[in-house]
Amino acid sequence: MQLNLSKPICFFDLETTGVNISKDRIVEISILKVHPNGKEETYTKRVNPTIPIPPETTAVHGISDEDVKDAPTFKELAKEIHNIIKDSDLGGFNSNRFDIPLLAEELLRAEIDFDMKNRQSIDVQTIFHKMEQRTLSAAYKFYCDKNLDDAHTAEADTKATYEVLKAQLDRYDNLENNANFLAEFSSRKKFADFAGFIIYNKEGEECFSFGKHKGKKVLDVLEQEPGYFGWLLNADFPLYTKKVLTAIKLSQFNNKLS
Repeated sequence: MQLNLSKPICFFDLETTGVNISKDRIVEISILKVHPNGKEETYTKRVNPTIPIPPETTAVHGISDEDVKDAPTFKELAKEIHNIIKDSDLGGFNSNRFDIPLLAEELLRAEIDFDMKNRQSIDVQTIFHKMEQRTLSAAYKFYCDKNLDDAHTAEADTKATYEVLKAQLDRYDNLENNANFLAEFSSRKKFADFAGFIIYNKEGEECFSFGKHKGKKVLDVLEQEPGYFGWLLNADFPLYTKKVLTAIKLSQFNNKLS
């Protein structure tokens, strides 16, 4: 089954130096852009992360410092990557919790203003876990009856993710073939930021999900404890989380002026 798309969607996968969204860096990115007419474009690049790749990470994806020493940095690639994805929804395997947040950090670090407004994200892993509770390799075997021989290479994982989603649509009649439904179905909690430090309550208001103010509305905390905002901006939080907090703070300031 082909995807029923109203706009392009970019399936992508990252290989990185580790799993810390704030501190780790991309060493390989692969994007499969699928257009509403079915046309597909592939973009794959090795990236010099400018920091060492730990041996235990190289053991997972096979990319070493030597492999990327002459590769462009992410900052050098940022504009062309953004140009590929800027008109598209996003899709991936565990992308809502890892790949999208880390990509956002890299883009913001490269001074490209990235956010998820007016775009959907489809996490194929979440659909799979809700339906079958397996890994990507098992999903590929289960849905496509193929072995994922090149697992943990960005391009192979990206292509496998796209094939799995199409097979999921063929298998499950209750999955609607449109990006809005799939994004909603593959989402977990509603986060205002990618990392989950700011969540929405039942009324759609931003609340902290951690620390001494867990469960409290962000606007209330910033009103009652102004110094907390400065602490958050100087602490080791993801750049996107700080961007969301700044937007909330600005809205609070503008509301006072109006």
